[in-house]
Amino acid sequence: MATSSEIHFELVELSGHVVAKGAWSATLQANCLYQSAHLAKPGRRCRLLHGTWEITPFTPLAALDLSLGICIQVVWLSSSAADRRFIQLLSSSAAFVAFKANGSVVTWGRAGSCGDSSAVAPLLTEGVVQVCGNKGAFAAIKANGSVVTWGRAEAGGDSSAVAPLLTEDVVQVCGNQLAFAAIKANGSVVTWGSADTGGDSSAVAPLLTEGVVQVCGNQHAFAAIKANGSVVTWGRAEAGGDSSAVAPLLTGGVVQVCINQEAFAAIKANGCVVTWGRAEAGGDSSAVAPLLIEGVVQVCGNQHAFAAIKASGSVVTWG
Repeated sequence: MATSSEIHFELVELSGHVVAKGAWSATLQANCLYQSAHLAKPGRRCRLLHGTWEITPFTPLAALDLSLGICIQVVWLSSSAADRRFIQLLSSSAAFVAFKANGSVVTWGRAGSCGDSSAVAPLLTEGVVQVCGNKGAFAAIKANGSVVTWGRAEAGGDSSAVAPLLTEDVVQVCGNQLAFAAIKANGSVVTWGSADTGGDSSAVAPLLTEGVVQVCGNQHAFAAIKANGSVVTWGRAEAGGDSSAVAPLLTGGVVQVCINQEAFAAIKANGCVVTWGRAEAGGDSSAVAPLLIEGVVQVCGNQHAFAAIKASGSVVTWG
């Protein structure tokens, strides 16, 4: 398991050609490695292997076994007829998006709920490397780091207010019910969509100009983990957009944030858990607090509750 704050990797093709190399924060997921590979060959799809283990875009870098070395093998997928196959299908409340291996996107469903992407169709014919959606809109990241959005304007389908910030260097987009948050290569965050649910991050803007390595969203709020282990939150207060009640516990040491519909749970490096958001949905863990002060290795959430696995193999639940 990787433990240092930064991990050095080389992305190498089967021919031995080095596609990319550098240092990445150990708090990131492997999507950052995929983004680096895609920049080398825009529009191409690939697999990443570490030894015999296939890395997915959601694999935490900290989970990689560095005893296998720092070489990540890049296996490019066929650019022939296979590129025309559908490789991912996403849905919103009333529409679908099909992501093809050649980097193009096809949409259908209710036109008013992002099933109609004709307004941005020329931008979706190639080069798309990631698509994410919320209840009423979709956002696509292209290999050049730009973002294309469509769907209900109030849900983030209209990103014109922040368009100059989405023309390049975007490495990840996260959505909640009606808003989006994009992380850029410099660690800054750009938000748009419903102001009430996190589309407006102006209240915490000075904290989002650099150093952000991960963003996650529940239904109505967002939480960003920074490279120093601190957490920044915004969005609807009662859903966790306001974390002031636990702010002293979120100034450092956070390694993961888990969500459910209306609350957040953060795991710290010492194995303790910090929760906030709607109390009855798991934002209040005081009833089990003595069990969450150490030894927690994983937390997961459903709609209104959380469950934590401890190093001993025991499980703690609340919500």
